[in-house]
Amino acid sequence: MDRNAPPPEPPKRRLTAIDFALFGLLASLVIYSVYRVNDVLVYDWNWPRVLGFLVKFDEESQSWAANLLLQGLATTLRLAVWATVLATLVGVVMGYWRTCENLALRIISRIYVELIRNIPPVVFIFIFYFFISSQIFPALGIESLDTQGNFAQSGLFHFAFGEPGLFSNFLAGMVCLALFEGAYITEIVRAGIQSTPRGQWEAARAIGLSHFNVLRDIIIPQAVRKILPPLAGQFITLIKDSAIISLISIQELTFIANEVASTTTRVFETWILVGSMYFVLCYSFALLFAHLERRARRGHR
Repeated sequence: MDRNAPPPEPPKRRLTAIDFALFGLLASLVIYSVYRVNDVLVYDWNWPRVLGFLVKFDEESQSWAANLLLQGLATTLRLAVWATVLATLVGVVMGYWRTCENLALRIISRIYVELIRNIPPVVFIFIFYFFISSQIFPALGIESLDTQGNFAQSGLFHFAFGEPGLFSNFLAGMVCLALFEGAYITEIVRAGIQSTPRGQWEAARAIGLSHFNVLRDIIIPQAVRKILPPLAGQFITLIKDSAIISLISIQELTFIANEVASTTTRVFETWILVGSMYFVLCYSFALLFAHLERRARRGHR
């Protein structure tokens, strides 16, 4: 038997009677929900009223442009990307501290993780926004940013951070999300490092490698392959968790959806559309990460 041969592909599953029964049950629930809305609530659907908030025709430029809902979706993506970058940095540092030999660093990282994981997200967001960021941001001069300056009015700034006048709010939401998600990434990194057999640490130290070299050359390369899939999942989770930032008036997708639903009184249409937008966005990233994971597995065979 060739040990270098790739493992056989798993057999393709066929649909069974149970699968068809589940599909039928799901279709029945959808039909029943539509019946309840149409015949019991006597709801008058008006999709064009809500779809108009996706795109609009700009009279000045004579072209179509993103309207409020797509602008909110763009803000959600910005929050997710920047918060993921910062949360990964925090999680890598704290995850390493959770496994290092220094007792003080282990205590600090443990306190951080336990505080975040055992405080409700809404409470944490309010505490951070009203009591921490309101004190730190003015001291750092963030709120004194010249919103009419060349940098703030540049296309790069708008692409990366959105409206300059809302930059401090955006930054507060981003940091808040990053600190919250960083606690979970910390545990992912810790588990990845600790999953490496202890014997590899001892063997590397026995041949004279320093602690830093052991981490860089032996432990981290193995840990990265194990933590990348859960990190990808955490990014998708962060996209969904960003909806809670609407509580502090960050104009992301959920906040805009509340405004649209209140303005148009089209509650069902608005939230069905917004839910579909979240689903398409998250599922697209899930497919992308699954494709990258399959490619990575093929590359290591």
